[in-house]
Amino acid sequence: MDHYKVLGLTRSASKDEIKQAFRKLAMEFHPDKHAHSSHQLKENATLKFKQVSEAYETLIDDRKRADYNIRSNSYRNSANNYGGNSDYYNRNYKNEYRNRYGYGYSRPAAAGGSASIVTKFEMVLRFMTTRAFLLNAALAGVLLGATYVVDAGGEALWKMQNSGKSFEEAMESVEKANKAFDDKR
Repeated sequence: MDHYKVLGLTRSASKDEIKQAFRKLAMEFHPDKHAHSSHQLKENATLKFKQVSEAYETLIDDRKRADYNIRSNSYRNSANNYGGNSDYYNRNYKNEYRNRYGYGYSRPAAAGGSASIVTKFEMVLRFMTTRAFLLNAALAGVLLGATYVVDAGGEALWKMQNSGKSFEEAMESVEKANKAFDDKR
């Protein structure tokens, strides 16, 4: 599915043009507008509305749009390299689009279904740069730092109160005292 064709735009369309095209098509194909239409017409309008919404979400976001443009150009070139086989282009683009935007996981068709090292690295990098991962990593860092500070503070406090003895030596003397107490009984 070519998002630009769905919205009736060229690749050089501005954000304002994208918004205008989306609003016009959304009003035309909105499911509420077709509530009293025949079942087939309602389903077609709903499908078209979903396609228009998906195209808008992709093209209005600069990062998604750039990614879409790069991927659609590379797959268009791939289709031309395979004798213009648009079925090859559509199948691979849809799989890649699903993987990229979280619409499911499917394995790449090349190399027997196994992902390349670059793809795996990219997936790990994308996961590690998500907001949730970074917040969790920061929280883990704070907790580890706090543990170290408490441990270091406890050692310093011990040394101030018990000059010359290590904690292990003190525990040995406590055990000896307990043993001596038990022997007296």
